[in-house]
Amino acid sequence: MTTQDDGARVDPRVLRTRRLLQDALLSLARERNLDEISVADVADRATVNRSTFYQHYPDTDTLLADALDAQAALVGADLTQIHPDAASGTAPDVLVRYATHVAENVGLYRSALGEHGSPVAVTRLRRRIGALALEGLELHGAPPALAVLPLPIAAAALAGSVIGVLVAWLERDPLPPAEDVASWAWSAVSGWPAQD
Repeated sequence: MTTQDDGARVDPRVLRTRRLLQDALLSLARERNLDEISVADVADRATVNRSTFYQHYPDTDTLLADALDAQAALVGADLTQIHPDAASGTAPDVLVRYATHVAENVGLYRSALGEHGSPVAVTRLRRRIGALALEGLELHGAPPALAVLPLPIAAAALAGSVIGVLVAWLERDPLPPAEDVASWAWSAVSGWPAQD
């Protein structure tokens, strides 16, 4: 048995099946739009039956969110590695790696985060960035413009800013360099004047 992020022990067969399903979805997503991919398509590509799919995931949106998280972690771009007390001058390396990962999979991320994208993937990304923002606000205090808000609401505002930057970047053609969006996103959350 292996241990998952939350400390729970997970049977290696479960992890293997989830990886098969994630890889199948990502493979299909390179061939067609996400909204055209059914549970049956994923199960067929993963060489499992539909009931096996449903033992692991309630829907393709949740599968997509897990697959995106796993891919980001594989390339060392898991946003949970950002430390809220990082220097505010330049974007952290992990944020640059994340932006590079997104740029290398631009079609998939345009589908996942775009107008008809995955609500689960967007919500998970918002929660992850919001948690990081909350940690930063607790360490450093809120900027003056957000100081009147409860900290969780201020963190949500910052998370929304970062996601807005990512989505606006993904909508551009040609796509600006990953380093640019990492810098823009970091500026959105760290460029506030310090509170006295």
